[in-house]
Amino acid sequence: MITVPAGVKIYLACGVTDMRRGFDGLSIMAQDVLKQDPFSGAIFCFRGRRGDLVKLLYWDGQGFCLFAKRLEKGRFTWPATKEGSVTLTPAQMSMLLEGLEWRAPQRTWQPTLAG
Repeated sequence: MITVPAGVKIYLACGVTDMRRGFDGLSIMAQDVLKQDPFSGAIFCFRGRRGDLVKLLYWDGQGFCLFAKRLEKGRFTWPATKEGSVTLTPAQMSMLLEGLEWRAPQRTWQPTLAG
């Protein structure tokens, strides 16, 4: 498990991304398509066409880090829009990477009485 530093913004790129892209291609997408500074320390999330692969791009102050995750079963939940970006919280990103529905999580138990 990789922890996200406090205060880091997380951007999810809507639509599909060519997963052959690496450090340079994804950082250019963050700059030109998402209109964000790839050197800001934000995390940028990209999804492939089949929906079972995501890549995360992160500038740690010394260089880019590129993380990838492929689900063996299931698909990553992604917005239906084809362009733009969505801002996520660290908890939402964690749910996304687990293959869970991050947009409207449901609590499994709700307290009824205090005490």
